[in-house]
Amino acid sequence: MSRLTIQTIDTAADEAKERLSNAKKANGFLPNLLGVLANAPTALETYQTVGAINARTSLSGEEREVIQITAAKRNGCGFCVAGHTALARKKLAMPEEIIEALRETRALSDPKLNALAVFTLAVMENRGQVADDDLKAFFAAGYSQQAALEVVLGVSLATLCNYANNLAQTPINPELQPFA
Repeated sequence: MSRLTIQTIDTAADEAKERLSNAKKANGFLPNLLGVLANAPTALETYQTVGAINARTSLSGEEREVIQITAAKRNGCGFCVAGHTALARKKLAMPEEIIEALRETRALSDPKLNALAVFTLAVMENRGQVADDDLKAFFAAGYSQQAALEVVLGVSLATLCNYANNLAQTPINPELQPFA
């Protein structure tokens, strides 16, 4: 049971109704995270806007999911681990061994993606104050300065949804349960 109200299209504030309706159409269901965020329509707007911006980065969909699953695991957000696992499996067809390693916080078999996951954790654990060696290793794996800042962007997006879910104790939708 959620500690915060999970708004529906009918119960949400007017400023959130269209956003929730569009999300339901796009997903086939209304993720409980969005119902929670609808308690603060600006938080819902921020999440959706930053999510759309994050989707336009130079990072591939797979790389963005590495960041999101890594952050969700680090932040203890089971809802986001399930949601991003579903996305990684269903929409991106990421290799199962990569997904499982991310979910278990193990080294990834792909060296470049592993460097991304390690760098993401370094950014989070050091609040951006990563060691020179961590940044050099990230660059040596083939990532750019742009990508380093896009990791920060991805972490900021993850922080919003992970913390909101942790605060609310958002239950995982039945549609996402198989990915929990």
